[in-house]
Amino acid sequence: MDSAYRAALARIHDDAFGFIATGAAKMLLAGLRLNGIAGGEVVELACGGGISSRMIVDGGFSVRGYDISRDMIEIARERVPEGEFEVCSLYDAELPEGSVAVTAIGEAFNYRFDERAGLDSMRSVLERARESLVPGGILLFDVAQPGRGMPRLEHTVWEGEGWEVSSEVIERPGTNTLERRITSRTGHELATVDVELHRLALYDHEAVFAMLREVGFDPATLASYAEDYRFSAGHGGFYAVKL
Repeated sequence: MDSAYRAALARIHDDAFGFIATGAAKMLLAGLRLNGIAGGEVVELACGGGISSRMIVDGGFSVRGYDISRDMIEIARERVPEGEFEVCSLYDAELPEGSVAVTAIGEAFNYRFDERAGLDSMRSVLERARESLVPGGILLFDVAQPGRGMPRLEHTVWEGEGWEVSSEVIERPGTNTLERRITSRTGHELATVDVELHRLALYDHEAVFAMLREVGFDPATLASYAEDYRFSAGHGGFYAVKL
């Protein structure tokens, strides 16, 4: 498995891009309350730095989080000492019976840090998630789809206190793949440079929706994660309930 979200990028991502996790956690907690579930264990696949995990625990639930990034897991353990966190591919994560929710926020199924990434492996996780969930339990996740990037190189720069990160993104038409070359600059005068190459498989929205129905969920398509993050072209969310 490729090294992913190393120390610099993990801290930058946690500092600047937590709004996706925040919105997802708000939606999840509201949905659990609506389904009459007031407590229990939530499993977070690709939990990142634990932003959503913190909100879930504060909402009265326990949390078990997995992430392929050791640095992300260190942040999560600092933020949520009550949680259980493990460095692990989402394809190897344990999904305990009796869980009330399973999440995979932030294009978790798309990343090819684990060479098993693909629709077949996603289906296996979805099947295991359904088996683990209580009736009324929720599966919440999002995927990158064709159209997420452009067939020409896109260059974007973000800046924060003590850091700068730039991303070069290109989607390869006809291959359903996308590449992000991410350069992090930190330290004195931003002199410390680290570069990561993130490869993503892109999935058709309708294929994922149909898969959710096939494995026994009642799925819905999301326009946003609460008011915090609105999905754009080539990025879609799914809210699926075990009946």
